[in-house]
Amino acid sequence: MTRWDPLAQAGTPGVRPLTRARRLRPGDRVAIIAPAGPVPDERLDEGLALVRGWDLEPVVMPHTRGSHREFGYLSGTDEERAADLTRAWCDPSYAAVFCARGGYGAQRMADLVDWAAIRAAGPKVFVGYSDITALHEAFAVRAGFATLHGPMPGAMTFLKDEATRESLRATLFEPESRLTLGLPAARALVPGRARGITLGGCASLLAADLGTRHARPGTAGGLLLLEDVDEQDYRLDRILTQLIRSGWLDGVAGIALGSWAECGPYEQLRELFRDRLGHLGVPVVEELGFGHGPTNLTVPFGVPAVLDADAEAATLTLEEPALV
Repeated sequence: MTRWDPLAQAGTPGVRPLTRARRLRPGDRVAIIAPAGPVPDERLDEGLALVRGWDLEPVVMPHTRGSHREFGYLSGTDEERAADLTRAWCDPSYAAVFCARGGYGAQRMADLVDWAAIRAAGPKVFVGYSDITALHEAFAVRAGFATLHGPMPGAMTFLKDEATRESLRATLFEPESRLTLGLPAARALVPGRARGITLGGCASLLAADLGTRHARPGTAGGLLLLEDVDEQDYRLDRILTQLIRSGWLDGVAGIALGSWAECGPYEQLRELFRDRLGHLGVPVVEELGFGHGPTNLTVPFGVPAVLDADAEAATLTLEEPALV
């Protein structure tokens, strides 16, 4: 097959850079929302204390500590969770919106968010991962705003891992210091070097978005970051196969793989990734260090970057800081 050269095709239609938010400053107010699952009070309180330690003022939105009457896996009704996000975004006193945790439910409320009001309010920092992938995609497609795939104050990795917290803190306040991303373990699964615009998140959520009314049409020109949690190997095979068969990966510039916690022995997963992604003819990096693993590096979506799978330690290097 002919190898597609993303460096030569950088100007072709496809994934485009998104509008970045301003960096945070000491004293900024930060809205805390739970757009998916409920978060235990003690975990949220511990996370809020750490955020206050950065000289930020976290404000818990009305339904963040809630729980759905019938469906205990939701933090509130779809309408309540969507209202919290819309209200937080459109209130100019908040410089950022942090998701408290993932779980399940962001897809249910995404279409209830007032995206016209979101667009009118302009960009601000948005942080989350896991089920929040559905909202990263919505912000990209329906608002044109860059977002941060990063740890959440109610997540155990944020509470327990200093490197995870420092990655987010530095990205928020000193984004120029976080241009080259990756852990020492990162290496090439498929060698090469590619330039593109970052996007991605949980593989299962991206596959679930296909065919919906506001789904991103494809990843041409993009650097796709994939990770997931608690998916058996055959289910990951099915997810990746769906992304391929749908044409969603046509023209993708490169792929970076994060963590695959509770998905089985990694040596077995590596062969799966090689089988499903190796034929695409683009660089693939494994173990970059984002997602549900012991360290969850903050990675911006919607910014130009270079994925280097030729160096001894593979890296993702941003061409612009995550925040302005």
